[in-house]
Amino acid sequence: MVRIEVEETEEQVSNPSKPSSSPPSSSPKNADEGFETASDGELGDSDDDHRHPHQSQSDQQDEQIVSPNDHDDHLNQKALEQANDAKLEGNKLYSSGQFEDALSRYELALELAPEIPSSVEIRSTCHSNRAICYLKLGKYEDTIKECTKALELNPSYLKALLRRGEAHEKLEHFEEAIADMKKILELDPSNDQARKSIRRLEPLAEEKREKMKEEMIGKLKEMGNSLLGRFGMSVDNFKAVKDPNTGSYSISFQR
Repeated sequence: MVRIEVEETEEQVSNPSKPSSSPPSSSPKNADEGFETASDGELGDSDDDHRHPHQSQSDQQDEQIVSPNDHDDHLNQKALEQANDAKLEGNKLYSSGQFEDALSRYELALELAPEIPSSVEIRSTCHSNRAICYLKLGKYEDTIKECTKALELNPSYLKALLRRGEAHEKLEHFEEAIADMKKILELDPSNDQARKSIRRLEPLAEEKREKMKEEMIGKLKEMGNSLLGRFGMSVDNFKAVKDPNTGSYSISFQR
């Protein structure tokens, strides 16, 4: 018998009239069948709308981890910009003598500024600016608190040290004021204002120490008289003598 073979034309191959009756091949499918190759995956779009349905689960998880961080960075940057705007408004109000209103704008800036490393400068500045507002309003305790907060964020903040020192002086905390001025000199040895303040404050601090000693001795005398009176004596029978070399006192009994 003669076997007749029919040769398929290009048209028949590309446009078959019916499905092939041959069984499906067991060989792996290639990229032309809709599967992503390695190079396609590297060049493909990473947006969720363009993610291939066969993309691996780990790749999707990686994208989900990165996206929230980018979103947070954007929100933090926007919050910093809003905080800076509020701070600038506070500066204008302070310059026009509206200290109470300036305080509220600085407070708003502190509420807006996120607690991240890049916001340390604006937060320390706002606390220091609130301190100078309180100083102008005569609220020296609040001035000290705000300066301390600024210095917790920025320990080398000279303005905060200076303003806290001024508030301490107003409250006659001379020792504390001297300590702040000395800290300024450690950070800036050429600071004449701090050096002059120390020279002016040291005699005041010494005078206050002596006054406190006298007050303490007076209270001790009152207590002593109440006890010694039962024995027909008083503290006048005891004399306190100050040692000029050491500054300490010794007690002698006199009848």
